[in-house]
Amino acid sequence: MKKNSTENVWRVLGLESSCDDTAASVLKIVDNNKEKKVKILSSIVFNQNKLHVNFNGVVPEIAARAHCEKIDICTKEALKKASLSIKDIDLISVTSGPGLIGGLLSGVMFAKGLARGLKIPLIGVNHLAAHCFSVKIFHKINFPYLTLLVSGGHCQFLIVKNVDSFVRIGGTIDDAPGECFDKIATFLGIGYPGGPFVELKSKNGNENRFPFPKPLMDNTCNMSFSGLKTAVKRETEKLIANQGGLYHVDVEDICASFQKTTSEIFKYKTINAIKFFNNNFEGDKNLAIVGGVAANKKIRHELQKVAFQNDFKYLTVPAQYCTDNAAMIAYLGFEKFILKNHNNLDLVVKPRWPLDQTSTPILGFGKRGAKA
Repeated sequence: MKKNSTENVWRVLGLESSCDDTAASVLKIVDNNKEKKVKILSSIVFNQNKLHVNFNGVVPEIAARAHCEKIDICTKEALKKASLSIKDIDLISVTSGPGLIGGLLSGVMFAKGLARGLKIPLIGVNHLAAHCFSVKIFHKINFPYLTLLVSGGHCQFLIVKNVDSFVRIGGTIDDAPGECFDKIATFLGIGYPGGPFVELKSKNGNENRFPFPKPLMDNTCNMSFSGLKTAVKRETEKLIANQGGLYHVDVEDICASFQKTTSEIFKYKTINAIKFFNNNFEGDKNLAIVGGVAANKKIRHELQKVAFQNDFKYLTVPAQYCTDNAAMIAYLGFEKFILKNHNNLDLVVKPRWPLDQTSTPILGFGKRGAKA
């Protein structure tokens, strides 16, 4: 191992390429055993929005090729911003799943080459686990803690017990919320990816104009968004049929009403998750909200109120670290390395890699294993 500094200072390079963002980040971590001080020296993200916008979604083949073309450039920029040479890096951490197999292979093979050439350790990490651990970069938080992971491809309530121990207490039984934002933005014609555009249009909209349905409002922590997405589409089609098109105010009101409905679903289900945590786990009462959809200000604000009303501490990360980034990959890789909680199998690319390995998958199985 290259590390020979007398100080417990680590410079960790993180690499992320699981979907349509090529990312590299350098962290400086001072490990004093009792406490870790983390500083993000750089976090570079190359998104592929322009490559996929005409398809209204991510095309795996295009994404994989873009990762191959950009990952070395992205890494150089991260090192340059951190004012470091590649030889200053002590540890590399890379996303090895879940995600699109082409992108994952691009990142893992690049990381293997770097690590072998530099003769330094390489850690493969779960992208979803990294989201859950991203709050620990910015907050001091003890295990276990309750997490809502909500993004374009995933939506789960999890109890985070350790770096490799998660209990899933609920999740979406069909579409992920981020996917719904994208699809609704597509048939409204306001842009891709949908999340930021829906939020922008919502600012001037009447959120009470359309009483969209809230599916699966039971006492579980499971959620459903497919019916909501369909209801929004039908309302849009009805307006177009009745008036020959959509006015700006229609688009704004649809976006605001959809955003409000989504927030209310999260609020209701988060209360259920809090009750489950209180009944089954001991420790500090912490609620972490992570993932790309967690960048939505309306959702953040509503869930913060839920946490406060239930005597939970509300924790999240800055908006730019809600979406896919490599800082969270670097941090989780360091945690796994220090705890010696890693092996070569972590570097086997896994398109599907559920965090909770014991619970029955909500979405069943496919050819590549459990979906979620």
